[in-house]
Amino acid sequence: MNIIIQSTLKSLHKSQIILEHLSNSQFCDTSVPPYYSSIGTHIRHILDFYECIFNMNSNNRIDLTNRSRNIEVESDCGCAKDYLKSIVEKLKSATFGMNESVLVIDDLGLGKTEIPYTYGSLLAQANSHTIHHYAIINYIFDSLGVVIIDTEFGYNPTTPKKSELN
Repeated sequence: MNIIIQSTLKSLHKSQIILEHLSNSQFCDTSVPPYYSSIGTHIRHILDFYECIFNMNSNNRIDLTNRSRNIEVESDCGCAKDYLKSIVEKLKSATFGMNESVLVIDDLGLGKTEIPYTYGSLLAQANSHTIHHYAIINYIFDSLGVVIIDTEFGYNPTTPKKSELN
């Protein structure tokens, strides 16, 4: 299996751990400022990004702005687990080449634009995007008093560890 897929699956496994240890009320809690987003909205957003990769449109483009935004996924741990499982299964059975070119539609702040990618670069971006959202989820955990025992959760692998800074 390709290293990018392996890394992605390792990152997404952390979503499984979250979903197994939260109640639906914790998953949906929007009480944390300044954004008042829930853990569920971040998990749904992460999974929607991956789903877009597998939903090439009729013009052979991947539209990262065309997300499903299923409210059930962000409010029910069971539904989110099912969505996660489907993404993981698709990743495990993916057959595209990492160096294969693909056009991606995204909105970088000035409207939709087409960007040339390779599948490898798109999946690497998705993995970094996942880790970024885990960092936000970590702030929500802290405010809600939720403890996840994972010293790497929400940290990019290149982030220096506290012991490395001393």
